[in-house]
Amino acid sequence: MSTCATASRVLAEPLAATAATARTWLLVEQPGPWGAKALTESHLDPELGRALEAAAGAHGARVALIRRPGRHADCAGTAARRVFLARTEPGDSWIRTTVLPDSPDGDAVLRALDFAALDADGPDALPEPWRPYEGEPLALVCTNGKRDRCCALLGRPLAAELTASGIGNVWEITHIGGHRFSPTLLVLPYGYAYGRTGAAAVKDVLEAVRQGRVRTEGCRGRSAWDRPGQAADLAVREHTGEDGADALTVTDVREESGEESQEESAGRWEVTVAHRDGRRWRVTVVSVDDALPVPASCGVVPGAPARAHVESIAQVTAETPV
Repeated sequence: MSTCATASRVLAEPLAATAATARTWLLVEQPGPWGAKALTESHLDPELGRALEAAAGAHGARVALIRRPGRHADCAGTAARRVFLARTEPGDSWIRTTVLPDSPDGDAVLRALDFAALDADGPDALPEPWRPYEGEPLALVCTNGKRDRCCALLGRPLAAELTASGIGNVWEITHIGGHRFSPTLLVLPYGYAYGRTGAAAVKDVLEAVRQGRVRTEGCRGRSAWDRPGQAADLAVREHTGEDGADALTVTDVREESGEESQEESAGRWEVTVAHRDGRRWRVTVVSVDDALPVPASCGVVPGAPARAHVESIAQVTAETPV
């Protein structure tokens, strides 16, 4: 059986700069089956799902459903649901959590989330019953087969294996983008995503997170950044060997413009990456179309997806023009 993940792997499609973009993640536990649009096609109140998606999207956040790995009977009720709220920016990476009743009272806590206040005041904006999360890194494996069969065929066995091994805090998640890179993984609090990953590699990723580090092999990018920023961050890490999770920050992303036409100048960025020790790099990122067509998802006509390609890296000195 040919799948989008098989095609992407055979064609060695690059993983870098393919992570979903989100500074903040809201993860809501919802057992039972998930539809392709899980926020409105599950046992979660569809009106609540639409409201959360709209509120989060207006502030660069994403909402996803999660559930524990295993069999998922189609039962409508659950006593309570675990909820996580995470920020993924360097120096401001945190997770807050609570357990809410599966009732209008629990829904009211979710509806009351103020994403604008979170942007301004961080976790201090969260009232009771939110608490700091102090457990193992969150390992979130995409398993939503209704969205794409590769997520179920490859993601569910990985989630089950990780759970059986007893490492991390493992959850299935509805969607983190990039079905063709299945099995896909998002790790919080730092928000780095991974693709085509196996259990042994995930164990290494989680051990690195425990130590405040980033494992770049198989990494798709940090969700706090857009695609050019993801590409630049990973490129500087590869260039310097820096693996501290909070050591690098994307401080500026500028799309180039000049005498050429707007069409010709589109898809070219100058990205500034700063180290906490004061060093800076200027990274030129260009958008290129892959020569070989790859289906973005199973059943979709293959296309030539644009990818962010790092053209050059230069360390910025005091004499370098800005």
